[in-house]
Amino acid sequence: MAAPSRAVIPVLALAALRKRYRAAGAPVLDGLQLELCAGEFLAIMGESGAGKSTLLNIIAGLDRPDSGRVLLEGVDLSTLDDDALTRLRRARVGFIFQAFHILPYLTVMQNVSLPLDLLGVPRAQREPRALQWLERCGIGQLAHTYPRELSGGELQRIAIARALVHEPALLLADEPTGNLDADTAAQILRVLRAQLSRSAASAILITHSLAAAQAADRIMRLEAGRLTPSP
Repeated sequence: MAAPSRAVIPVLALAALRKRYRAAGAPVLDGLQLELCAGEFLAIMGESGAGKSTLLNIIAGLDRPDSGRVLLEGVDLSTLDDDALTRLRRARVGFIFQAFHILPYLTVMQNVSLPLDLLGVPRAQREPRALQWLERCGIGQLAHTYPRELSGGELQRIAIARALVHEPALLLADEPTGNLDADTAAQILRVLRAQLSRSAASAILITHSLAAAQAADRIMRLEAGRLTPSP
């Protein structure tokens, strides 16, 4: 007789999330539900002010919902204190920001190595891993340069390498192509898609751009505090 199959735990599960910033105001999130499977790439679209950044911050444990649950690899974030949340976020979440947030006083190598440094990975292991990811993103030759010398597209490739160097379970990307021209944005999305496949990370892309969203496996819209499949 075949052994019973184990239930697959989603990388991310959101249950009945609610968030309101003003007592008399409309809720930003209103009973929001979501499951994200291992290796899945989801794009979330919505108007400015719809709550996309709020949702991303709650998923990352940077903000707390008024009610509902966020489970990352089965761990309920509401059960963790701030220190435990920080440790989980450093180990299991990667970030790509619209404004890059590359530190100008560090070399490219040092920027990409930073998540490994925060996790206590020895330097002898950090630099080879950082270089490996820079090469995968097509910019290994820039390892010892400084960010001020680089283009927007190069900076975004650095951001991708830095977000994935510690092999997180979940990647959160907040408008990562918003500051790039259309051709560079399309190129960056191809790089991102390839590196997600390589790392087997799940990802959520927040974007206003339908062209960017179409790089994902599925698209949802955040409207009136809830997520609905995009037609």
